[in-house]
Amino acid sequence: MNPKNKLKVAIDSLYRHTNNVNPETYTRLVLDCVRLSDPHQAKRLQSHMDHHLYEPTTTFIHNRLLDLYAMSGKLMDAQNLFDKMPQRDIFTYNAMLKAYSKTGSVDDLHGFFNKIPRKDSVSYNTMIAGLGSRGMEFEALDLFVRMLKNGVEVTGFSYASVLNACSRVLDLGFGKQVHGKVMVCGLVCSNGFVCNALMNLYAKCGEIDAARCLFDGMCDKNDVVSWNLMISGYMKKELPEECLKLFRVMKLSGLKPDNVTVSIVLGAFFQTGSIDEAVKLFEDVKEKDVVSWTAMIVGHVQNGKEEGALVLFNEMLMENVQPDKFTISSIVSCCARLASLCNAQGIHGKSVHMGVDDDTLVSSALVDMYSKCGEPVEARKVFDRIHSKTVVSWNSMILGLAQNGKDVEALRLYEEMLMDDIKPDSITFVGVLSACIHEGLTERGEQYFHSMTKEYGILPTADHYACLINLLGRSNCIEKAVEIINGMPDRPNSLIWSTLLSVCKLKGDTEHAEMAAKHLFNLEPSNAEPYITLSNMYAANGRWKDVEIMRSLMNRKNIKKFAAFSWVEVDGKVYKFVSEDRSHPEREAIYHELNRLVRKVFTAGYSPNKDLVLHDVGDDEKFQSICLHSEKLALVYGLMRKREGRQPVRIIKNIRVCSDCHLFMKFISRIIGRTIILRDSKRFHHFVEGSCSCKDFW
Repeated sequence: MNPKNKLKVAIDSLYRHTNNVNPETYTRLVLDCVRLSDPHQAKRLQSHMDHHLYEPTTTFIHNRLLDLYAMSGKLMDAQNLFDKMPQRDIFTYNAMLKAYSKTGSVDDLHGFFNKIPRKDSVSYNTMIAGLGSRGMEFEALDLFVRMLKNGVEVTGFSYASVLNACSRVLDLGFGKQVHGKVMVCGLVCSNGFVCNALMNLYAKCGEIDAARCLFDGMCDKNDVVSWNLMISGYMKKELPEECLKLFRVMKLSGLKPDNVTVSIVLGAFFQTGSIDEAVKLFEDVKEKDVVSWTAMIVGHVQNGKEEGALVLFNEMLMENVQPDKFTISSIVSCCARLASLCNAQGIHGKSVHMGVDDDTLVSSALVDMYSKCGEPVEARKVFDRIHSKTVVSWNSMILGLAQNGKDVEALRLYEEMLMDDIKPDSITFVGVLSACIHEGLTERGEQYFHSMTKEYGILPTADHYACLINLLGRSNCIEKAVEIINGMPDRPNSLIWSTLLSVCKLKGDTEHAEMAAKHLFNLEPSNAEPYITLSNMYAANGRWKDVEIMRSLMNRKNIKKFAAFSWVEVDGKVYKFVSEDRSHPEREAIYHELNRLVRKVFTAGYSPNKDLVLHDVGDDEKFQSICLHSEKLALVYGLMRKREGRQPVRIIKNIRVCSDCHLFMKFISRIIGRTIILRDSKRFHHFVEGSCSCKDFW
């Protein structure tokens, strides 16, 4: 029989044999209730004492019960007992204060504290910790000053509580003053709680070297908490290599890491790309908790291993580890990256079953997920069910609508957001400006851009400037776009010049394209994009000598072209294709079906744009090349495997879809009556009955 059952039996026996009751029995059973943290049996015991009119001669028994109720968050039980107590001492008042600090209102906490006749250090410590835990850190610091002025003894717990309050509000100045007092008392080396609180303060305030100095000076490093604080401090400072160095020192010291250590170090391994080491560390953990599982899932997603993240999530469920809202939001983001609707719907169902779908973090991730799976209608349903929408929720929906060609709706939603008194942030304007780009709303887009600073005090980032340059360039205002680039407060980065290069290619402006490419050659010498873009522009104009110069430069600098590929999901499995792909086991059937579809679209009026084949070859070779683009192969395979039904065929392309494939998809959607959803590097394209949601503007 376990100890709690034994305690229940003992109290049951007390109710049956009332003649055997004596003060020693009550004392023993009260101490058992405290030892086992069992407030339910304690309340039964108290009822028995009240029923038999037993009044202890001292406060000992009642104080122990009061402290147990306080520790268990049983404020009403504690208050009832406190009101009945014939005798009270400072321990009684401090226990009751603890109950208010855990579950009572701030006003009640203040009120009771002021009623304590003679406050001691425990009274002040409890009050400081209670205020700090409720987000009232500055009040806690003021109370600490009062404590000093009133001459109350300051203990190690006092210093630890006030230092933790300083950490939460990043008040390094006040914390340093407390540090000085701690040094005078000689507690830096001797008191681990105080030293940990100091380390945490310096690490959170960015003074990682000061935190390390404290750690190195600790007399006793056998507390895993101290190691965890220092290791996490390096991670917060974005120093994963230092984090891993200290972890290795920890292992050499013989101290066993706990699950907190493991979750932090897993993040460091993933940040440094050491995926195999992360997997090995995770496998060595015998009892994996939800935090370590989540760290593994997040790490895989961050390193582009989305399929591995899904496998881990399923293994987690099979191990009967209950995911939390952070796990769910992470795996939802994974499905968004894969654009895997099948998995997305399953994860959504899991979040509903767990009751976390209403959480702001999860619901916003679900909106983003459905948007990136090409399902803006489902995204809007989730968004509309969110009770307390934050700016993150609004941003997810605005961006999702803009990505899926519902640009007018995205701008309308932005106006609704303002009417709901939600202040936009930097991300909001990325979505709003993107919608203006797709709709060609140049003047309106410029107004939104300038309103960022004038109305909301938001300084435009490179992302916002890139949107503005894209907007102006597509509106044939490339000269104005260049003026804006030259007038930027910060030096234009590769995103700015890549955006300019892209719109120059779209408009055939070779002069400005060459200027943008030269900047990119310096900023990103290994990036193949500017070389390929210029080469393609030269080829389109028949400048084959310049094409050869670009290719020679790439060869001489050993610059590799970024591989273009497309993939399609069928029955939860992803199939990947490259241009002119002949590696698929069903290649003969795929090519046969492709030829059949090409003949059909030819009959319907389709004519391939051979100018897009940027090689000095004959028309037949150009025709063969353009018909075998990866997105066409992915489309054909998706149609082959999903011949029946009206479900859309979903394709992802890792670069911008070419204009010929875009035209081909429009013809196919009309001829066979199937919706095609294609996500490229720029946006979503919903092909329905011969039209595309992008309105041929992408």
